[in-house]
Order: sequence, then C-alpha cells, then structure tokens
Amino acid sequence: MGLKKSYPTKGSSSQSMRYIAAAGVASTPGIWWLLMTPHDDAPCFESPPAEYLDIDQGPSEQHVTNIISQEAYSSQVRNVAGVDRYDGTQLASNSPCEDQFTHGKFPSPWNDGNQWMAWAVFDGHSGWQTADLLKRQLLPFVRRSLGRVKLHSNKEPTPEDTVVQCAIKQGFISLDDSIFQTALNTAESNAPLQDKVKRFLPAYSGSCALLSLYDPITSTLHVACTGDSRTVLGQRNEDGEWEAIPLSVDQTRRNKDNVARLYNEHPGEEDIVKDGRVLGIMVSRAFGDSQWKWPLELQQDLKKRFYGPVPLTPKYDIRTPPYLTAEPVVTSTKINPSKPSFLIMATDGMWDMLSNEQAVNLVGNG
Repeated sequence: MGLKKSYPTKGSSSQSMRYIAAAGVASTPGIWWLLMTPHDDAPCFESPPAEYLDIDQGPSEQHVTNIISQEAYSSQVRNVAGVDRYDGTQLASNSPCEDQFTHGKFPSPWNDGNQWMAWAVFDGHSGWQTADLLKRQLLPFVRRSLGRVKLHSNKEPTPEDTVVQCAIKQGFISLDDSIFQTALNTAESNAPLQDKVKRFLPAYSGSCALLSLYDPITSTLHVACTGDSRTVLGQRNEDGEWEAIPLSVDQTRRNKDNVARLYNEHPGEEDIVKDGRVLGIMVSRAFGDSQWKWPLELQQDLKKRFYGPVPLTPKYDIRTPPYLTAEPVVTSTKINPSKPSFLIMATDGMWDMLSNEQAVNLVGNG
C-alpha cells in the first residue's frame, strides 16, 4: 500500500490517530470496525462429536428423474422415412458445461428432394469453446464436403458408402484445420489483444465429436467418431430380445488400432502411450488441443504473446507433433426397416457407468 513505516499500538493519542489513518488507507472497513460498538457475529462451535454420523439419504427416483429432465427434449419427425422421433437430455458434470449437442434435418446432399437426419454430441475438455464451435460449425463443414461429391451418372442416385465416408472425414479435418488457421491468422492481425486471446480459445481447448447421419433413401446410418463418445444401435430380434450393436469404437489407448497408428507415425517415441493416456490425455483423436498438435517452439511463442497454455514439456517428450487428429473413424450401417430399432448416442460419462447391453435394455424395455 506504500506504507513503509509501521506504527505501534501503544503510545500517544497522535500515534493512535496515525494508526486509524493507516487502517483507513488500507481498508475502509477497517475504520468501520474501529468505530462501531463491539458486536460479535461469529458462530461458535460447541457441539460435541456425534455417536453416529448423520448421513443424508440418497436421491429418490423422482429426484433423479427431475434432475435428468431439466435439459431434456423430444422431437417428432414427420417427413423422414424410417425416423419417428428422437429424445435427448444433458447433465453437466462441471460449470460452465463443456459439452454440447445438436440435432435436426437438412436437404439431401444428392439434391433428390429428400431430407437427411443429423444428430451430434460434442464432449469438450479443458474449456467449452471448442465444443461450442463444433455445435455451430461441424455440420455445415460436413454438408459442404458431401455437397462436393460428384455422382458419375443418373444410374447412380447415391454414391458408394466409402465415398460418403471420405467426404465426412474431410469435413471433420477441414474444420479442425480452420480452427488452427484462424488462430494463427489472428496472431498476426491488428485485432485488439483481448480479441486475439478469445479467438485462440477453440484451439487451446478441445472436444470429441460424434456425428450420426441418416439417409432415408438407402436406409443407411453413417456414424463418425472422433474421441470416446459412442453410438450403439438397439435392434429387436425375432425372439423379442434386444441386441446391442456398437456402431463406433472409442478412440482411446484401449483401441489397439489407434495405438499402432501412433507408434507407426512417431517411430522411436515409445512413451507416447503411458499410464493409459496419450501424452497425458485420454483420447487419441480430438478437435483443438493445440498442446498435442503445434510445434513446441510455436507453443512457447504463443504462450508468451497471448497467454496460451503451458506446453506439455518437460513432463512429456514432445518431438514430432501432431499426436492427435480430428479425423474420425466412420462406419456405415444399413438399418433393417422390418426390425424395431433405436439409436443411443452418449459421451463417455454415460458409457463409463453403463455397458452397451444395459443401455439398450433400459431403453428397449423402458
């Protein structure tokens, strides 16, 4: 506070006045405390230790229902063959919530007058900014990529599944590239510092993405997974039992194909996957997450200039980034219209608590 001299608590009245003046400089409430009539509002701890700890009861079924219903929605679908309705909800594990979702329909990319359905779940981490951007931009990027697919002839009303899968992958990759290019362009722009810092956030934070697209003409469900959210198809068999069919594979260290990919792309770096994580992170595919994608020199420069996150070194040996990719693994599944079926999409928060079979039976028998 600039007060270089301490005043004693005992002495002349002038010294006492100097003490009060010093208190006033340090804090106005200090004068209030000195001048008011003494009054003690502090609580007193007088209770003896309990013989038995009083533990609150767990939530009731109705209480749980109320909690998970707060963000719930339900939509009827009238003009997309094969889809009757869909429902969803969200339960945040932190504040602000880092996860997002989107859903709806859009014109068929093949310009055949039909509508496709789309559902997406975005599991953010290290901030909400990446997931929030994906909610607004992933589907537009994927739609643009699908719209660029060329049909070879009128005899080919729809392209092969592999062509659709490649287009979806390109939409994911293009958006992630755009996230980082926007950040780098911002760094060299004339924008105010506060604007630059804000525009870097979708690159600094990260998010998984799970997208399902349904083509009613071919009854095909295309599922693209970047990260560890999961899509499971529930289908009732002839015996009346529900079958759980996973349509995506979690992109984590448990995925042997992903681990092999990492070691193949980064030979000689044996410690990439350690203690169940990829250089400290659970997933091996994600949007954003600049700490796992940018060269170390660039990270250090941006940290100094724009308050970026601390690089992973020296805790982790960063030699040849990028280590993460936003490229999804895409599957295409024909839905049998003669079998009652439904789709479950959820982040790892749910799948950590329920198996595929448990989730399908809960929905199918609910």
